[in-house]
Order: sequence, then structure tokens, then C-alpha cells
Amino acid sequence: MRRGLLLTPMLMLLLAGCAGHRVRPDAPPAVKGGTPPVADALPGAPGPVDDTSLPQSSRYQDADDGGPVKPPSYIATLTEPTPVPEARSRYGNKSPYVVRGKTYRVLRSAKGYDERGIASWYGNKFHGYMTSNFEKYDMYKFSAASKVLPLPTWARVTNLENGKSVIVRVNDRGPFVDNRIIDLSYAAAVRIGIWPKGTGLVEVQAIDPAHPQELPKPGVVESAGSHPGIWLQVGAFGDPDNAERVARRLRAAGLGPVQVTRLNVQGRDVRRVRLGPLKSVSAADRMTRRVTALGLPTPQVAVD
Repeated sequence: MRRGLLLTPMLMLLLAGCAGHRVRPDAPPAVKGGTPPVADALPGAPGPVDDTSLPQSSRYQDADDGGPVKPPSYIATLTEPTPVPEARSRYGNKSPYVVRGKTYRVLRSAKGYDERGIASWYGNKFHGYMTSNFEKYDMYKFSAASKVLPLPTWARVTNLENGKSVIVRVNDRGPFVDNRIIDLSYAAAVRIGIWPKGTGLVEVQAIDPAHPQELPKPGVVESAGSHPGIWLQVGAFGDPDNAERVARRLRAAGLGPVQVTRLNVQGRDVRRVRLGPLKSVSAADRMTRRVTALGLPTPQVAVD
């Protein structure tokens, strides 16, 4: 990884965006000059002069995020980007980094990354402001933010509920919200049908641009009329007694069906404790809060 400027501890984490928070490790000097309005967040409109030295609470002109009430018709005709080999970004790849007291580690490589989970999207509030690798965010391009993928990474994102997919370039950090694995640009969210619902169940598959013939096919979609199952994995234990103890706590709290399954992970016998299936993203969010209120670790979302 190429190193950025040597910063004092206070400046090592500049937060900027994605669901309210985005980390900006190894930041270059801040751009001065204030933040003029974004002209209706339209393509080609002049963007803000982004003062990255400002605190998160006052850096953005808009307090809330969103997008046009009706998506512009041309989004349906936008050409997806063609993945090309790129060097690792100088900024935004610091690892580990800390946001809200939680530590995240950037993957050494995106090769083989294939994960299912919940996607969100971001738009007007961050349009024209710097992403974590110090490119301007354009909500009308196919881009995305990830907590763990190297910047930049090319990926195919498939909506598991309708089969629509889009190729995005990951150039930002976030979303720093529990139960989310990727934050899509407004255009990408519209393209695959996550807008205006706000979230969706997706599969994220990294692309190796040096081998386009190995471009992953879109993920398998559930049959018509069905819905992918959302599960909360509360833990995976090598000791069966520990798994049963956690399962008993969950059952005693009345949190719904608890599943304990036996798996072989890299030659080890593991007991996985999961809650579900849950009917919606909002139900998964509510259940997550109830689990953590018991003093248990934040569960991981699984979609299958």
C-alpha cells in the first residue's frame, strides 16, 4: 500500500459521508474556501469546494440525504463502466482504521470477494464532495462505498429480489451502519431497483479487470414470488456448550426461532447460532438492537 502524508493522531481519521459517516485515512491537506451550494445536484452542475478540515456536522450544506423525487429517464440508458486495471489509491486504504469506536480492516486484495447482504444508497448530500480516495462523488455515475474492499475495486452488484445487476467502481468508505455491506450511488440504486425503498438484498462480486473473461455472472435470484431469507448470525463456536448457552439466552429473551447448525469450516467443527429467517431489512435492524441489548456482540447479516 502506498503511504499518504504523516498526520497527527487527531487528523488521521477524517469522516465524510455514507449514511452520515465515511472515513478518510491518510488525508492530504484540506481544501479551503467554504462550501457553495450544489446546483440542484444535476449532472455537470458545479460542485462544492470541499473543506475537509470542517467537522462532520458542518461540512455538508444539506442536513439530510436524498435524490430527485423522480429519477431522470436517462439513467436507464447510462452505459455501465468498463473495468480497467488500476493502481491502489494513495488515499482511503489505511488499515486498520476506526469509526465510532469500531475497528475495520481493508482487505489486501479483492480477489474472490463474493458476499451477500444489505445494500443502501447515498445521493444529494454528498454530490460533489470528496470520496475517501479524494475523487469527487458523482451520484449520477455507477460507484459505491465499502468498509473493507480496497480502493478502487470493480464489482458487480446484483439485486437478489429482481435479478437486476450493475457494475460499479468502489471508491469510497462506508456505510458505517450495522447490517450494511455496500452503499451504492444514486444512479446504481435506481438501475437495480433499490431506489426509492432505500435498501435491498444484494450480492457483491469483485471483478478482476485484468481477466475480463472471468467476469462473474450475476448471483442466483430466488424464484418468482419468493424472497431471500435474512438471518442474523449471533456467533460461530468451536465449543458446542458455548453455542447452546447463547441459543438458550436468545430463546429465553423471546427473540423468535433460533437455529443451531453444525458446520465444517477449514477442517474445524463449528456450531453456528442464527436467528431467523426475518421478513425485512427493518425487522433485521430491530432484531439486531435487541440482540446487542442482551450484551451479545453485534450479529452478522446472512442472506440465503
